[in-house]
Amino acid sequence: MAHNHWENCIAHFDAQVDVFAGEYFGRTDVHCLLVAAAGFDPRSLGIATILAGHLGERLKGLFIREERGTPDAGLVAAADQNAVLLRSLVPGCEIATVDIFGNDNAPIAGARTASVIRGHSIAAETTDIVLDMTALSIGVAFPAARLLLDYCESCGIAFHIMIASNPELDDAIASEPGDRPIAVRGFAGTDQSDAKLEIARIWVPQLAKGRTRALTDIGRSIRGTYKICPVVPFPARDPRRADALIAEYEAQLVDEWQVDPRDLVYVSESNPLDCYRTLSILTKRYSDAVEQVFVPSIILSPVGSRVMAAGALMAAIEHDLPVQYIETVRYDFDPAKPAVAATPDMRVHLLLSGPAYSELGDASAAPAGAAFKAETVRDKPA
Repeated sequence: MAHNHWENCIAHFDAQVDVFAGEYFGRTDVHCLLVAAAGFDPRSLGIATILAGHLGERLKGLFIREERGTPDAGLVAAADQNAVLLRSLVPGCEIATVDIFGNDNAPIAGARTASVIRGHSIAAETTDIVLDMTALSIGVAFPAARLLLDYCESCGIAFHIMIASNPELDDAIASEPGDRPIAVRGFAGTDQSDAKLEIARIWVPQLAKGRTRALTDIGRSIRGTYKICPVVPFPARDPRRADALIAEYEAQLVDEWQVDPRDLVYVSESNPLDCYRTLSILTKRYSDAVEQVFVPSIILSPVGSRVMAAGALMAAIEHDLPVQYIETVRYDFDPAKPAVAATPDMRVHLLLSGPAYSELGDASAAPAGAAFKAETVRDKPA
């Protein structure tokens, strides 16, 4: 299904999210299912707290607890505490365990996520489904988003994505990548095995602090790359963040990937629609440029900010782009670090489908009512 309305998707940021939540989810005819993480991340409670405050008993929950390797005992304790708090916010919620790796250490997160979502009974009175991508890994969030979006579109109910983003906290969470780059379940892209022309691949990795090994391994798994276009955050809350990432990845950018500086892709750290639009333009222009000469193939690898990843998700769904990813074996995080405690979260809300668009047709994103006041898409000050 085409999603022409995503070009002007209804979106809210920071304080606007709170206003929207009160005006929309505070209505007594709204019944919502929240799908989110139940892990150690301190942001896991943010979106659930907002929704529970307005919906009360009209809020149901499906919380996914990702299990991988032998986690740090402190992180397990933090996840247990978050699970208790989520149960108190959303009484009667389901907390489902999703194994990220199988017995042979093969990544199985996508298949297990699909099984959990398909096995969950969605109440008949549900009018809205919210996917909170804040603390879900890409290997879980992307398959969940595609399944839930398909379900909502087939039933004519609203599908939202919400995120509590904190780039400084993201930087403070260290991760150890696995050793098997894979296509995210449901995001293998168009089958080009029968292509008569040569395939010209562009790889679009999202640079993130501490992810050099993961992106290096992903890059080596993609054969015959014509061009590499790394994504960096700009504008950003820290105006030097892009510079710091370019310095961290200097060896990869210069020696291994041989990136032309003109091929760097700059997208907003706080607005997922900027990433979506930029990748959509790249996809369309590249397809036009190589038409009848090469078969174009653009491969995405979002590994950092969930806000930027949400834009990549939309582009991957809209243009059927493959997403290459590598799962994380374990995390390391100290919530007591001053830099983490001192920075506030940036909240994002996107309405991807629902009755708000139906009266105006798929080609328009104008709101169907006052509660759906759409934010004009523009970058916020970093």
